[in-house]
Amino acid sequence: MKPAIHTLAAVLALAGACQGARAGEVSVAVASNFAAPMHRIAAEFEKATGHKARLVVGSTGKFYAQIKAGAPFQLLLAADDETPARLVQEGDGVAGSPFTYAIGKLVLWSPKAGFVDDKGEVLRSGRFAHLALADPKLAPYGLAATETLKALGLAEALQPKIVTGESITQAWQFVASGSAELGFVAYSQIHADGRLIDGSYWLVPARHYRPIRQDAVVLGKGKGVAAVDALTGFLKSPAATAIIKSYGYDR
Repeated sequence: MKPAIHTLAAVLALAGACQGARAGEVSVAVASNFAAPMHRIAAEFEKATGHKARLVVGSTGKFYAQIKAGAPFQLLLAADDETPARLVQEGDGVAGSPFTYAIGKLVLWSPKAGFVDDKGEVLRSGRFAHLALADPKLAPYGLAATETLKALGLAEALQPKIVTGESITQAWQFVASGSAELGFVAYSQIHADGRLIDGSYWLVPARHYRPIRQDAVVLGKGKGVAAVDALTGFLKSPAATAIIKSYGYDR
C-alpha cells in the first residue's frame, strides 16, 4: 500500500491549524519611547508565530508601581536596566530573564527647522520660554535630560523654563503641539524607518548622561508561558533587530 502524498497546500494548512491551536496572548508593558517599533514588532511576531502581543504603553516608573500592586503584565520592556534588575531582586521578575533589547539615544528637538543647532547652543540662547522633558523620577529619558543639563552647567538657570511630562511621550507632545518650543525626547521619536521627521535637533553626546540600556524582563505571571517565551526569542531575532535599528536605536 502506497503512502499518502500530501500537497504543499495541505501541509501548510495543517501547520497553520497546529500553530493556531498553540497560539496564545502575552501582556506586555512597553516603555513609551519604544511604542512605535514595538507595534511593528508585535505585528511581525503574530505573523511569524500566531501568538498575539497585547501592548500597554506608559512610563517605566508607573509600570513598576503597577507591577508591585499586582498588575497582570507578563513581560516588561523597560526604558532602563535598573527597573528589571530591581524586579528580579524583589521576586517579581524571573531570575536570568533580563536582556538588553535596545540602547536609547537622547535628543534635543524642535519641530521648527533651524531652531535647534547641532551643538545644543540654543539652550544658552534664551530664545525660548519652555523646555520639555519627562519626569526624571518616572522616566529614564527624563533622568538623562537632567543629567545633561547638569553636565552643561544649565540645570539651575533653565529650571524656571522646564515643563515636565509624566512620560517621554507626553514630553514629545508638549513640543509637537507648540506648548514648548523645544524639548529632550528619545531619538526614536523623531527617527523612523530610516528617515527623520520635520524639525531640527541636537543628538546629545553620550558622555553627558548614563547609557540608556533598555532591558526586558519576564515577570512572575509570564514564567513558563509559551507566548512569552516566543516573544522574548523574537525580540532577539534579526527581524526584530532590523526594526529596532530603523528607529534609531543601537543593540
